[in-house]
Amino acid sequence: MPGSVTCTAHHRAISDTMDLLSGKWKIRIIGELIFGKRRFGELLGGIHGIAAKMLSKELQDLETNKMIRRTVLQTKPITVEYELTPYGRTVTPIINAMADWGHQHRELIVKNHEKEDQPA
Repeated sequence: MPGSVTCTAHHRAISDTMDLLSGKWKIRIIGELIFGKRRFGELLGGIHGIAAKMLSKELQDLETNKMIRRTVLQTKPITVEYELTPYGRTVTPIINAMADWGHQHRELIVKNHEKEDQPA
């Protein structure tokens, strides 16, 4: 089958993307960093529900995969900033598409609930 090689490569690419962005937090971390550099505490405060230990682990994974850059600033106390690398910015269209779809979905669900709540 001529299409099977293309199909296999396509599925492998999707799997690779899902492996990199998997879990509850990585997409949200990248979503925060799309808007610029963030300190660890800013990320912790901006991502509702994430624990410091989990944030640290996810940031390390993203750094290992060349998605983010960690910069230690020589301040007292030492400050660490995180930002997307140019390579990390390549996922911005994916994250933005997810956000756009999420806005549309929320509007649809809210409209449906409003219609259901109205008396017949």
